[in-house]
Amino acid sequence: DSAVYEAMVRMAQDFNYRYMLVQGHGNFGSVDGDSAAAMRYTEARMSKISMEILRDINKDTIDYQDNYDGSEKEPVVMPARFPNLLVNGAAGIAVGMATNIPPHQLGEVIDGVLAVSKNPDITLPELMDIIPGPDFPTAGLILGRSGIRKAYETGRGSITLRAKAQIEETSSGKPVIIVTEIPYQVNKARLIEKIADLVRDKKIDGITDLRDESDRNGMRIVI
Repeated sequence: DSAVYEAMVRMAQDFNYRYMLVQGHGNFGSVDGDSAAAMRYTEARMSKISMEILRDINKDTIDYQDNYDGSEKEPVVMPARFPNLLVNGAAGIAVGMATNIPPHQLGEVIDGVLAVSKNPDITLPELMDIIPGPDFPTAGLILGRSGIRKAYETGRGSITLRAKAQIEETSSGKPVIIVTEIPYQVNKARLIEKIADLVRDKKIDGITDLRDESDRNGMRIVI
């Protein structure tokens, strides 16, 4: 039960999934690394977009196969009018192999699929004009495109993400750095703790205050 619940919780987290497949009611964790409440305290249902993965499944659109012990039948594939793998990405580790597919923007992926269907011989540069790169749920800034191109060409590559920040002035004229977006899968609480450690160890100078003013309206780290 716990493995299934943890997977479902992740599908309801807007900081993990670009397009959430589950609508959760209750405490489903946070970008600070807080755990979700126990399953008896939460409720969940499939989101509208996830219904597109199952749409027309009962209309003989796909093949079925035996499950692991032959007691039931399970779909070989889903009808999937929603390109979930490309849009939400995937991460996993198995014996001798691993994958880490980044999420992408739905509209760009649909346009890309249409372009490939019209021209199966489309080149990578042409496709990257339509899908320029990943689109992460926590936003942030991607530095450079060479890593993206290499990943798309070879299946291997790294993408450098940076937090989005701006400098403002307080009423007293003191400059403050306001961080409104952080890189994908970065724990916000741990990030703030790490900055505080660097200040305490005198590895960063000039920071006199550090606080988290994030609320339901969005992220706001004040340095």
